[in-house]
Amino acid sequence: MNWEGRKIYAGVAEGKIIASQMGISFFGGVDPESGVVVERGHDLEGQSVSGKVLVFPTGKGSTVGSYTLYRLKRAGKAPIAIVNEECETITAVGCIIAEIPCVDQVPINELRTGQLVKVDGDQGLVTLLAE
Repeated sequence: MNWEGRKIYAGVAEGKIIASQMGISFFGGVDPESGVVVERGHDLEGQSVSGKVLVFPTGKGSTVGSYTLYRLKRAGKAPIAIVNEECETITAVGCIIAEIPCVDQVPINELRTGQLVKVDGDQGLVTLLAE
């Protein structure tokens, strides 16, 4: 199964999904040294986004979140790709400066934690490889 979306940042990554139905604030919501979601009450609280395809509706919070994505990348704890329903400026800039493939305008309710996908930021495609 393929989903065609909008290209936010180029690059191709394959990996397992970690999915949220909640917005993510990278500044204060994700620990930049470990990649663990620390926002209290978040549906991913206590889980790591490191090395995963992070799927969530949209970003939220401070513009410092862009730099937090960059810090995650420098620490080797960033998601390998991001898929959004609607990528807002904070997440887009973070993906660009951290060089994380990103696609949006994808029906994220069809993507689930644990699925193996390929995110092609060059083509704006998300492809399901395995359940």
